[in-house]
Amino acid sequence: MKRRKVWVGLGTAVLVTSQVAAHEEALPAPDAAVRVDRSGSSLKVAQGPGGHGAVHIARAGGDGGEADEGGAAQKDYDAKLPPALRFYRDIELIRGHLLVGDELVRAGRWAEALPHFLHPSEEIYGKIRNDLRTYDVAPFEATMKSLAQTVKAKNEAAYRTAFTALEERLAAADKGARAKEQNWPAFAVDAVLELLRTATNEYEEAVEDGRIAEAVEYQDSRGFVWQAERLFDSVADDLKQKNAEAVKAAKDGFDALKKAWPGPIPPQKPVKAYGEVLADVSKIELQLGRFK
Repeated sequence: MKRRKVWVGLGTAVLVTSQVAAHEEALPAPDAAVRVDRSGSSLKVAQGPGGHGAVHIARAGGDGGEADEGGAAQKDYDAKLPPALRFYRDIELIRGHLLVGDELVRAGRWAEALPHFLHPSEEIYGKIRNDLRTYDVAPFEATMKSLAQTVKAKNEAAYRTAFTALEERLAAADKGARAKEQNWPAFAVDAVLELLRTATNEYEEAVEDGRIAEAVEYQDSRGFVWQAERLFDSVADDLKQKNAEAVKAAKDGFDALKKAWPGPIPPQKPVKAYGEVLADVSKIELQLGRFK
């Protein structure tokens, strides 16, 4: 399958494949919130009546996202993010892993849950290790590894204790990040967009030839979307004071997007094609762009 990286105007990176054209009929009509228009070497995502113009998507090279951990394109992308946003995005990605991992544990699927407790220490912690002191956060790599061990051992009591201990460390990261931001709701919106960017990439990696080929990537994307919604909900009351209509539209967008993941166990065939997920994310982005 031919792929190319495209960068969406509000900061989201997604992969557009040769399948996009096949799914355009499923995308919103011109009178809906978003439409996708192919023109030459770019795509254009535009709002319908009452919108705020178009978002132009231009081609760029390379792959990225959490699925490309350590890859050159991802490192280049991360280097361009504000350090505070990069740090907090990674904290939220850890939470997304824990969210879906805990769902699987509660379903008694310990073996399937294990990768989601290993990935934070293997793929994310090294990126934030040197930033922890900046936010007055004590090192917590050992805490993550202890939690993973309880999952490997299928020890329910020890798991709950270790899970709570890690949540306390992540809460300290929240406190440290908030202390350095004058406009926390706007900062949280930026982090939500980064989570959706990563989730979209993971979903694309999960789907192949009309089926869910990679269960872990499907679950990763679910965890990141659910965590993005949680973060958005945590600042929604503040954002309503600026634009209640946009908050409601974004919430509706999350409801539509989440239908792509009917549960933590992937269906044999995707509920939504990648192009439909991309359109759903674009709708949310267009609403959140009003808070930038």
